[in-house]
Amino acid sequence: MKLPIRTLILFTLLLLTQISRSAPVLIPSAPQIAAKGYILMDANSGKVIVEHNADEQLEPASLTKMMTAYVAEYELAQGNISLDDITTVSKRAWAKNYPGSSLMFLEAGKQVSVGDLLKGVIISSGNDATVALAEHVAGSTEAFSDLMNQHAQLLGMDATHFVNPHGLPNPGHYTTARDMAKLAQAIIRDFPEEYKIYSEKYYTYNGIKQNNRNLLLWRDPSVDGLKTGHTESAGYCLVSSAKKDDMRLIAVVMGTKTEEARLRESQKLLSFGFRYYKTLKIYSSGEEISEQKVWGGDSENVKLVAGKDVYVTVPRSQKDEIKAELEVEKYLQAPIKAGQNLGDVVLMLEGQEVLHQPVVADRDVEQGGLFKVLWDKLKLFILQLFEN
Repeated sequence: MKLPIRTLILFTLLLLTQISRSAPVLIPSAPQIAAKGYILMDANSGKVIVEHNADEQLEPASLTKMMTAYVAEYELAQGNISLDDITTVSKRAWAKNYPGSSLMFLEAGKQVSVGDLLKGVIISSGNDATVALAEHVAGSTEAFSDLMNQHAQLLGMDATHFVNPHGLPNPGHYTTARDMAKLAQAIIRDFPEEYKIYSEKYYTYNGIKQNNRNLLLWRDPSVDGLKTGHTESAGYCLVSSAKKDDMRLIAVVMGTKTEEARLRESQKLLSFGFRYYKTLKIYSSGEEISEQKVWGGDSENVKLVAGKDVYVTVPRSQKDEIKAELEVEKYLQAPIKAGQNLGDVVLMLEGQEVLHQPVVADRDVEQGGLFKVLWDKLKLFILQLFEN
């Protein structure tokens, strides 16, 4: 039986409407990870995609050296030390004091540069290099540990406490998977040049060539950091970061049972994040979002710009459904200072808020002359009177 043309057209339009509707968000359960604590976080947006026992305080082992490197990198950026600084290896930093552990193979009384020590900490994971670097920066490992804890507080690592720069077991030395992700995020964000060291596969010092213990650098070309850790009590730990296109993820696994397990479990997390999620850069720092009228100013308008880069991480199937809303005080009045917070941009997904970020003034707007101020006050009074 032939259907009438009109019926066929209506049927076709209905079919096309059904096809054009948004596909359902289909994301499988997060993979099961064989670790005491773990987390998967987007490095740019800070979005936590997967977590389990992420706030349980655990031994970090040599993950500690990420903070050791961070403190040294901070001191370099401040100009307090230089990569070319030469320090003499103390007896306390001597390699023979750490038998059976990771070493750079420093010799007491020999001289070594800060640049070499930093590579010895990050690539070789040398306990001797860590002590030597700490002593050069702060005079002693105890004073350096105090610096580590100060930086931890500034980075929001509230569940972390360090008592040494290398991570050998101590009851007062602990962190969490979440705090390690925050530290990795800070390393990548604050010191991008030094971060490149974490991707180096080998380091040779004193004629001894050692390989980076993060074997994901060989297995996955998207991985370019960060650090392994292991003691008998801490188990096998790994903080890794990988970048695909414009998306960078940080995975932390702590307390796995074998070296192979920490690699396998980290890879599971990274693969899950890249496959099912997408990070979008909505605004760049300083990018204009809106222009608003200013009352009583020497200028009629002010531009509202993003105070910093605005990223959001969403399921891949919903990447085109993000909507931005602007929340700004209805009547902006001078004076206004450049960088002053004037409101917020709110990112919405399916009617739910997913991100709140401040918008700021792009420049100063000084108060106008007396006549301008009085005239604008009168107009504003009349406007508000009619609104009420």
